[in-house]
Amino acid sequence: HNCAEDCWVSIHDRVYDISSLIQANRSTLAEPLIKEAGRSLSHWFDHKTGDIKMHMDPDRNIEVPFTPNGRFIHVAPSDPTEWSTDYATPWWKDEQYIIGKLTTKKRLVRVVNMLSHSEDVIQTCQEETVNDILERYLEYNKHAKSYTWKALIGEDLVNMDMNETLEKNGVPDETEVFYDLGMNDDYYIPTLHIYYNDDLTRA
Repeated sequence: HNCAEDCWVSIHDRVYDISSLIQANRSTLAEPLIKEAGRSLSHWFDHKTGDIKMHMDPDRNIEVPFTPNGRFIHVAPSDPTEWSTDYATPWWKDEQYIIGKLTTKKRLVRVVNMLSHSEDVIQTCQEETVNDILERYLEYNKHAKSYTWKALIGEDLVNMDMNETLEKNGVPDETEVFYDLGMNDDYYIPTLHIYYNDDLTRA
């Protein structure tokens, strides 16, 4: 994802595939984006507004877009000039180019099938709901939707709210605690217990 033909970039927590944009605008305005393909452009954008950062040009004493690699596609020229646009929304605010989000942290989760007594450790994102984890687990068990998902909270096995994250279900991420204690966080992987229901779903 780091070339003109396959160009992905990220801005804050969003991932963009701008390959088609680059192909439709092969000019000098595409070069700054191609140069940064596969990287984060977050430092070019204001986190609060989502727009290009502005800075004061010391020579002209006017506010201009912050473009350290040069002006790029959909950024207005800094010089006063007649400039018309042929787009309704700049690409960094256009939903068609957003293909996903970056996770703030990855988590390992152990899924224990109480019917088969099998265990699988899968990698998830901190922001994912239990339903999202279920979707990942389908790779290991195509009937995963026919199970009730539970976790040990205190001394009780509690049904998971499938529309909430692990954290909101009372399954905290304690890897930092293990790190502070000098212990390998792999020793503590939260466990989800799944119990088979009678209504077997079709594969």
